[in-house]
Amino acid sequence: MTALVRCGWVSSAPEYIAYHDEEWGRPVEGDDRVFERLTLEAFQSGLSWITILRKRENFRSAFAGFSIPAVAAFGQDDVDRLLADPGIVRNRAKIEAAISNARAALGVGLSDLVWRHADPGSPAPATGADVPALTPGSVALAKELKKNGFRFVGPTTAYALMQAIGLVNDHVADCWVRDRV
Repeated sequence: MTALVRCGWVSSAPEYIAYHDEEWGRPVEGDDRVFERLTLEAFQSGLSWITILRKRENFRSAFAGFSIPAVAAFGQDDVDRLLADPGIVRNRAKIEAAISNARAALGVGLSDLVWRHADPGSPAPATGADVPALTPGSVALAKELKKNGFRFVGPTTAYALMQAIGLVNDHVADCWVRDRV
């Protein structure tokens, strides 16, 4: 039996394999679902993605299932609670940004705003080295998010979000998932 060819960033960790095979690059819509992915990508900044994947359920619990109205209503007691929660990444700036981003998301259709920057026609990268860290589209998305009050959403984080939720298809050319997203 031949092993499936996957993108080079996928290690043998079961969390990576499941995320790659079942989620990464597949379309995600809906404000709360996009908010979850945006929040997780911001928390990942400076860390390994496997750290976030392994804490994902804890994040969901700690951040009220990523319900935008619920997180927007968080106050200082919630910040203190989150800073004391060993099940998530305890970074004050990222926690406060997540709450601020929920408040910003109340005023915009987050899913629609993000999906305006879709680029489904990008050519298949031959290898992981051909996958950019940012693009003109991610620069534009980051700029629009910041204009609407979002924080921790630079062009690199915006591009990681675009990859994660299917705005671009960066599965390498020979990856078995490439033509299934």
